[in-house]
Amino acid sequence: MDPLDKQSLTQWHDCLEAHIQRSLKRAKVAVTSLPGIPLQLFLLEAASFQQALDPVEVSAVLNEPAYWCFCWGSGYAQAQWLFEHPHYVKNKTVLDFGCGSGVVAIAAALLGAKRTIACDLDPAALRATAANAALNKVELDYLDDFFKLKEPVDLILAADVLYDRNNHVLIDAFQKKAKRTVIADSRVKNFVWPGIEFFTEREGLTLPDLNEPDEFKRIHFYRTRAC
Repeated sequence: MDPLDKQSLTQWHDCLEAHIQRSLKRAKVAVTSLPGIPLQLFLLEAASFQQALDPVEVSAVLNEPAYWCFCWGSGYAQAQWLFEHPHYVKNKTVLDFGCGSGVVAIAAALLGAKRTIACDLDPAALRATAANAALNKVELDYLDDFFKLKEPVDLILAADVLYDRNNHVLIDAFQKKAKRTVIADSRVKNFVWPGIEFFTEREGLTLPDLNEPDEFKRIHFYRTRAC
C-alpha cells in the first residue's frame, strides 16, 4: 500500500492493527496523546506486550521488529524540543531520517515547515507515519531511501541512529545534504564527529512505557556547528 493513499482514520487504525497482529496475535493499536505537546499517534497498547508470548510470536518480534508502533524516547524528546524551538523548522524543508512513527516529521509539519520529508527503509514505518500524519491533519512527503534524495534540504532531524557504529558515516552524508543536522540519541552520550557538537540534553520517555533503565531516559542532542 502506498503511504500516500487517502484513507479514513478507521481504515488506518485497522491497517496498522492487522500488521502488528502478524507478530503479536492479541496486540491492539490505540490513539495515544503525547503529554506536553499537541500531537497524537497510533501506538501499541501497553497491555499488548505485557502478556506472555508464544515461541512463534517471539521469533516474529525478533525477526521483524515493529519499531513504528512505539514513540521512542529520543524521537519524543526531539519533537518536544522542536515545539520549544520552532524557528528551526518554520518555512524550512525538513527531512526526518528513520522516521519510525513519524513523531518528529509531524511535529515539524505542525510547526510550519514548508516541506517535510519522512524517510525510512521500513515500508511499515512509512505506512504508520502516513496514518499518524492523517491523524494530526498534516501533509508529508515520503522517502524509502535517503540516498535517493536529490535536492538539498534545510534541516535533517534524526533520533537514535548513533547506537549502530555503521550508521556514523551517515553523518557526513547528512552534512552534505543539509545546511543543519540535529540528532537526538539515548544510547550514545559522548559522540565525537567532525563538524558535530553536543549542545543540550533532556529527559525522554518511550510510549508505551518500556521501563527502560534511567540511563536510557536521558537524551543527548548533537548538531552541526553552524546551528
